[in-house]
Formats: sequence, C-alpha cells, structure tokens
Amino acid sequence: MPDVRRLLVVEDEPDVREVLASYLRRDGHAVTATGHGGDAWQLFRRERPNLVVLDVLLPGVDGFEVLRRIRADGDVPVIMVTARDEDVDRLVGLRMGADDYVVKPFNPAEVAARVAAVLRRCGGGPAGGGDLIRLGPLTLDPDATEAVVAGTPLPLTATEYRLLLHLARHPRRTLSRAQLRAAVLPDSAALDRVVDAHLTNLRRKLTDAGVPGSLIDTVRGIGYRLTPPPEQR
Repeated sequence: MPDVRRLLVVEDEPDVREVLASYLRRDGHAVTATGHGGDAWQLFRRERPNLVVLDVLLPGVDGFEVLRRIRADGDVPVIMVTARDEDVDRLVGLRMGADDYVVKPFNPAEVAARVAAVLRRCGGGPAGGGDLIRLGPLTLDPDATEAVVAGTPLPLTATEYRLLLHLARHPRRTLSRAQLRAAVLPDSAALDRVVDAHLTNLRRKLTDAGVPGSLIDTVRGIGYRLTPPPEQR
C-alpha cells in the first residue's frame, strides 16, 4: 500500500480535474482540488500538501503567480500543467522553480505516474545517503537531503538539490545535460535543456548565499562541471 500523501490539484476544467483527482485518490493519496487560482493559494496554506499539480491558465490568479507564492513559502514539489506544447510555458515554470510539467491533453494515468516519480525523487531515492560533502562554505548532507551554507539551510527544490549532489559526487568531471537529466530526472519527459533552467536557479541561490559562482561552470556545447574550491583541489 503506497504512503498517503496530501496532494493539491489545481485545474480549471471540471471534468479533467475530477478525473485526475480520482486517479490520484485511487493511488491512495488524499486529494484536495480546485479550479481557481486564488482558492489554490488559500488551500495550499491551509492544507500544506506534499505536492501540487498546478495548471498555468486559471481564473483569478494564474498558475505562474501561484507557483511564485509557493516557492516564496518553501520547496514543496510542483508539477505544472500547460495547455500548449510550447517551450516558453515550460521553461518559464521551470525557471520559477517547478519540478516537472505535463502538457494537455494528457492521460490521467501518465500524470499519476509522474506524481509518483516526483514524490520518489523528493523522498530521497537513489540520490540519498552517504557521507557529508564539504565545498568551502557549502556542506551537503545526503542523509538529511539538505544543503547548508555557513550553518544556514539553502531553500533548494528537490531537483536543484539532486543536481547539486550529483555534480558534487563527480567533481571536476564535465557532465552533459543528457547525463544530468538521466541521473536526476529519470522518470520525466523533460528535454535536456530543462536542466539549464534548474541550474540557473541553483547557481543563483548559491551566489545569493555567498557561494562563489565559479563552483559550477558551464562547459560550452557540452554541459556542466563542479570544481571544488582551491583549497580542496
């Protein structure tokens, strides 16, 4: 029997919303559903869900604004739903901190599988466990699934954390976008360049926390490489 998780489904089409909620409840989750952006934010604050499935096009407050508020509040995983198969919608959501996305029209069973995959990733999974990794002021604790800078936890999403941990476990090695996607988002249909959006967010958060931006380098035309601070090379 799967663990019961609290899910919030925000979808403006009633038929789609009810079918998707039914599939997720069938998987054993406790589901709250709404079709209004303003209600979504209030329900999020009240219910404190473990995951949110969030449509972009919503009455009242659009999905991007709801996502912005959720990310300002914490790192609860969010799967965005876009009405068009266009990169701009997907990349905007990912750059704002979404963990994954699905495109309408979709198969509810596929979305349920994607929800299960994101919950697995956020619960640790293959990336969890192991010794502390120290990179100057930055410490990664795989057992706690936490990144800390000078004693202060970094507010990373699950995907950002897993990217950072995977790079840190392969220091000085250039990893392609495809390799990073396969290691960190194995169950996602995301394109390789989606890794760029997550890395942009990750590097911004590291820089804001005082970690040198040179910790993660872009290797033009290939991917990314983590280089330890000089005193650790």
